[in-house]
Formats: sequence, C-alpha cells, structure tokens
Amino acid sequence: MTTPPFDPVTADDIRAVSAQLGRPARNVVGIAARCVCGAPTVVSTAPRLDDGTPFPTFYYLTHPAATAAVSTLEATKVMNEYNDDLAADEGLRAAYASAHDAYLADRESVAVVPELANISAGGMPVRVKCLHALVGHALAAGPGVNPIGDRALARADWSPTVCQCIAEQPDPTGE
Repeated sequence: MTTPPFDPVTADDIRAVSAQLGRPARNVVGIAARCVCGAPTVVSTAPRLDDGTPFPTFYYLTHPAATAAVSTLEATKVMNEYNDDLAADEGLRAAYASAHDAYLADRESVAVVPELANISAGGMPVRVKCLHALVGHALAAGPGVNPIGDRALARADWSPTVCQCIAEQPDPTGE
C-alpha cells in the first residue's frame, strides 16, 4: 500500500479544524491540504469512526471560505453540467474512474473497511454528487488526479493560493 498525501495531525491542527467546523473534529488522521498560511484546508478522516461506523469520506473539506465557495457553486447546479460532461466524454469518464481508484487506494492505505469496498466519495466513479468531496480530493492529490474536482476548483470563487483565513488576518486596529 502507498502512503496517502497528508501531513501528520497536531493538537493545533485539531483545534483549528474544530474552529473551522464549529464542532469538535473527530477521527482526523492527517491534514491533506493546507492554506498558504498553513491552516488546514482538507483533512483525512479515518475510514472507520471511533464508534465503529464506516466513513467513506477520506478527504473532507474544512476551510470555511473554500467550503462556502463550493456550496455556492453547488447551488448553481453545476453538478448537472458535470454529469452531462461525464455522459458525453469517454476520456473524462476514464479519468474520473481513475480518480475513484486513487481515492480508494489512499483511504485503504490507512485502513481497509470491508463495508466500504469500491465506495469512494462525491459520486465517483459514475456521477457527480458532492463537489465538496471532489474538491477536497483535488486539493489533497494535486492537479490532474480528479478532473471534476479540478474543474470545480477552477470555477469556485476561492483559490488555494490566496489566504482567506479570518483568524489569520491581521487585526485592523493593530491590537
């Protein structure tokens, strides 16, 4: 098995992710992508939660600005467009199926959960269901791995190269 692309998680990361989510972070096994300022953007979550529940979403988008931008994109019904693209483009379907396989390999490098066999996230490998999961995967794996995640990231009103972390912004009063 390969090692998935994530940084070891620290106590500071857990505090930051908990603040981003507005609830305690749970079962985080690594930070798969970070803001340019270093804050977590995507976490890797254990494939089986502490309570025993199988959890297929290995890459979980946590950055509030990224999450909001992807939510806005989803509200425009762009997923219908991407599903039409999948139906019409054999090359895109093949690349999306490869993204599904890569996602499974990353998750299974942490743990194999029989109940999750061949289940990835975001609708892969045959449809587009959740852009948050697909963008999370694209950010974690890098460009060229998840074509739908890459497309959504390119259209979202958020960039991984520009810090939009409210907590990291300087206090305008200088205090």
